[in-house]
Amino acid sequence: MTGAIACVAGYRFFRLLLAVYGFIFGALIASSVMGISNTAGMVAAALAGGVVGALVMFVAWFVGVALVGAGLGALLAHLAWGQFATGDPPAVTVIVVSVLGAVLSMALQRYVVIIGTAFGGAWTMIVGLVNLMAARAGAKAAGDDVWILYPLTPDPSQRWMPIAWLVLGVAGTLFQLRSGGSVRKKKR
Repeated sequence: MTGAIACVAGYRFFRLLLAVYGFIFGALIASSVMGISNTAGMVAAALAGGVVGALVMFVAWFVGVALVGAGLGALLAHLAWGQFATGDPPAVTVIVVSVLGAVLSMALQRYVVIIGTAFGGAWTMIVGLVNLMAARAGAKAAGDDVWILYPLTPDPSQRWMPIAWLVLGVAGTLFQLRSGGSVRKKKR
């Protein structure tokens, strides 16, 4: 659901989306320090980390803008690398592309927020759809690894995913640009 909201209204709800994704990332990071056999500890750490992550991202939204650019850079690096080679791209490549994405995002904030939320939301919708279809078929799309939450590289047998991502991302971007973001200027 947040993927669809981000795709078509990400600029309008950017701070709220940052809080939601901040909660998710904070929960992931905090729960990863607990042992997998300590369920209560993992839940408590996830809740505490989620609240901290949400507050940090909501208050420091400009950092969120940079992180959106960095995240888009990392996503593009993984997708481009997956088209030409197997496995993950070298860490240096991902870091350099992420830093370039963060710098560019600060210079072009409004457009980066619109493009970043449209494409990020589109990818979230597609991954959710793939996992929903796999769940209905009785399989796990991400495999048996409990630590894989959000795949950046699509399954090679799912060659439609990058195309669908591009189509949905462009549609979401155009919709947000046409809606005028959060404030429309009045004509006199």
